Amino acid sequence: MSFDRPFHRNYRPVKEGHNSGYSDWAYIVDHHYSDHPEHYTRAFAILQKDIIGLFEYIEPSDINLVTYSFRIHELLVRTCIEVEANFKAILRENMFNPVYKNGSKQGQPRTEKNWNINDFKIVNKTHHLDDYSIIFPHWHGTKNERFPFRKWKKNEPLPWYQAYNQCKHDRLHNFEKASIGNLLDAFSGLCALLSSQFRTESFSTGSDSLAVNTDNYYGGGFGIGGFVMVDFPGDWKDEELYEFNWTELQKEDNRFRKIDYDSY
Repeated sequence: MSFDRPFHRNYRPVKEGHNSGYSDWAYIVDHHYSDHPEHYTRAFAILQKDIIGLFEYIEPSDINLVTYSFRIHELLVRTCIEVEANFKAILRENMFNPVYKNGSKQGQPRTEKNWNINDFKIVNKTHHLDDYSIIFPHWHGTKNERFPFRKWKKNEPLPWYQAYNQCKHDRLHNFEKASIGNLLDAFSGLCALLSSQFRTESFSTGSDSLAVNTDNYYGGGFGIGGFVMVDFPGDWKDEELYEFNWTELQKEDNRFRKIDYDSY
């Protein structure tokens, strides 16, 4: 059975039917869908600009994936902070009330400042993050397609997120983990995470609709910011899809649902 209204911060396809083309994206720009989405897309745009600037000095290529530096370290940390901020926003705007499972605080609420990557993994079940891929069109070599959350398909840790924690807490001994490869995987993770909430909407001023992706020289659809291409999940089950006519649904007061993450 499909869902008759969208969840907060959860983009997924709308079943084909009357007005489904419009319904597939129009709810994303409703002010009740997410809390200040431009706060997150603007931060992404700034990071994207800085990464493009980095490519003026380090060529995007297979051979440079192991290159590391203080500048890359800074960008890796900033990017992963944004990844965490987006995960927290998704959990906060839906239903997520974790408690301590053992110790002196057993049964007490575990506040947002104590949420971690093990909590964030639950979002994969509703947003299919492990099926996203991000493609860098300007590239020398064959490793321009990144699969930032693929490890979660086997319940394995994310190497780029581990690298972020290691070089953040002990930069001296883990400096080489602040590499271009880990940075681009982290940036791809952030791009996938934003795409799983807002499709291609950047919430820039002056725009009143989502951009339409058409055929282009690079052969794919560009995501938020128009720098990388996003391959959206194709593994949605029929019962996971949305099924509504947004033209009618938007007239209702309760036009959005909350995901009950406490039940997962």
